[in-house]
Amino acid sequence: MTDETPRGLPAPPPLGTAALPPGTYGGRVVLVTGGGTGLGKAIAAEFARLGADLVIAGRRAEQLKTAQEELAAVPGAGRVTAAVCDIRDPERIAEVFDAAQAALGLPDVLVNNAAANFPSPAEELSPGAWRAVVDITLTGTWFMTREFGRRHLAAATAGSIVNIGASYAWTGGPGFAHSAAAKAGVKNLVETLAVEWGPYGIQVNGLVPGLFPHADMTEDIRDGLERAAPDDRGSRQPALRVGAPRELGWAATFLASPFARFITGHTLVVDGANWQRRALVNPEVVPVRTQLGRGPFTP
Repeated sequence: MTDETPRGLPAPPPLGTAALPPGTYGGRVVLVTGGGTGLGKAIAAEFARLGADLVIAGRRAEQLKTAQEELAAVPGAGRVTAAVCDIRDPERIAEVFDAAQAALGLPDVLVNNAAANFPSPAEELSPGAWRAVVDITLTGTWFMTREFGRRHLAAATAGSIVNIGASYAWTGGPGFAHSAAAKAGVKNLVETLAVEWGPYGIQVNGLVPGLFPHADMTEDIRDGLERAAPDDRGSRQPALRVGAPRELGWAATFLASPFARFITGHTLVVDGANWQRRALVNPEVVPVRTQLGRGPFTP
């Protein structure tokens, strides 16, 4: 008799394993927004492992300094610089590109990872809260993309953009109306600019993470993971496990690599099929307010 106990998807290779040949990014410059913590830092580490010169951008100087030291210590890493930057500020973005270009060269790859998010019933979102998330997640991504694209168009050089998205760009995101709307815009930028800038050698792709435990998770997701037993944290995923941040980094290094030259306008979902799962019987509908522990709405 065979053992039919579900085992889920196999574990990934260990941390420190490169997804591509050594030196794939040697002599190339990669700029990662939100690169000082969480998934942004994990993505930057995999580019570093393949020889890239890095620019990590973020709003907190202390976090960037720590990340810069850690990334410089990754075996195979090139030079690593850090830039304090609010991606809502186009003038500061131009300064960051100027500094990167002077120190390392024009970035060959841009990873738009920086975003903002928090759970809230839609009716409780203030105008300021809406703008804060949309301005960082969508408008900031556009400002970074615009600067990158303009410089490559002017220099007549090829480049690659990877936008970090979210699966609710397709499905909607109850409890995250602001972020879901912004991420839908980010996904559309991938598809629009891949066509518009393709003739000039600029690739634009998207990368959507599933559940990857990391320092920048929203509080509701972190709380849920902390309440679950370690062996149970992936039990609600078809993969029967959560993702390892390096798996997202490996996907990013592939999408921007010479091995993916004919891939553009595509959004790759790295979530163990979680966003596609469907139950045979529809689960009970629990209103967002109830899920967030809120009482009746009072204007």
